[in-house]
Amino acid sequence: MTVKISHSPEIQKFFKEASGFNNDEGSRRMKTVVNRILIDTAKIIEDLEITQDEFWKAVDYLNRLGGRHEAGLLVAGLGLEHFLDLLEDAKDEQYGLTGGTPRTIEGPLYVAGAPIAQGVTRMDDGSEDDVATTMFLQGRVTGPDGKPLAGAVVDLWHANTKGNYSYFDNSQSDYNLRRRIVTDENGCYRARSIVPSGYGCSPDGPTQEVLDTLGRHGQRPAHIHFFISAPGHRHLTTQINLAGDKYLWDDFAYATRDGLVGDIRFIDDAEAARSRGVQGRFAEVDFDFQLQKAPAPKAEQRSSRPRALQEA
Repeated sequence: MTVKISHSPEIQKFFKEASGFNNDEGSRRMKTVVNRILIDTAKIIEDLEITQDEFWKAVDYLNRLGGRHEAGLLVAGLGLEHFLDLLEDAKDEQYGLTGGTPRTIEGPLYVAGAPIAQGVTRMDDGSEDDVATTMFLQGRVTGPDGKPLAGAVVDLWHANTKGNYSYFDNSQSDYNLRRRIVTDENGCYRARSIVPSGYGCSPDGPTQEVLDTLGRHGQRPAHIHFFISAPGHRHLTTQINLAGDKYLWDDFAYATRDGLVGDIRFIDDAEAARSRGVQGRFAEVDFDFQLQKAPAPKAEQRSSRPRALQEA
């Protein structure tokens, strides 16, 4: 027989006390959120008849998840970060805010403070010259009217050939494959880099542990992350997944969206390579971004989500 007590007056009163409603200190907003979490958790325990063993196994899992710094990876893998984008899309539709390059997830691997360049830059440090394919990435940033936005900031980052990101991978130099580019007078940005690899969740990590129980893989296609910002325009958080990748439309983090697939061209022309200052095969990716007008000054800024910062 299922026993349910979570909606009794006594339990409701108990959870209000645990949430701090019996005092005038602290944050009213936090008290409301915590109270809802407690009530909903109790309901889950009752409705699904969660055992004591299952409950404490979940508590242990949360400890291990934090210990491996994978909470940001898990929320992406369970679709919660994508849900936040869908919710923002729905809000935009409700308020008639349409057009522009689609948003998609930021992911957990951004590092603030990357070197900044005017118009053009090289992103890689040359450490993978013997194994990587040189990539030339370029495009234009425009406003909703299609006119180029000079002085926009294109903040971009991606993985190396092993699917690893600098800062989180100690074998890479500081800010390797991370740059900020200020667009030129034509709204253009250009970067020389290397073709990134997709990556998979650590096979012994807590995120993959959950995905295994769900019968899911933890693989991402090759992709490039972007923050795009310009005065008077909405900040854009997005990424492009590269065409032709096995996991292009099977991204465990649900980041692939229509309008965010980057066509990559591989070129095996020796003369073209020499004109580019490289040897052998290279790749080209063109991708333009269109920003919306900012409905309010706050929309020009990215979220205040906590992010890593490279120490000097």
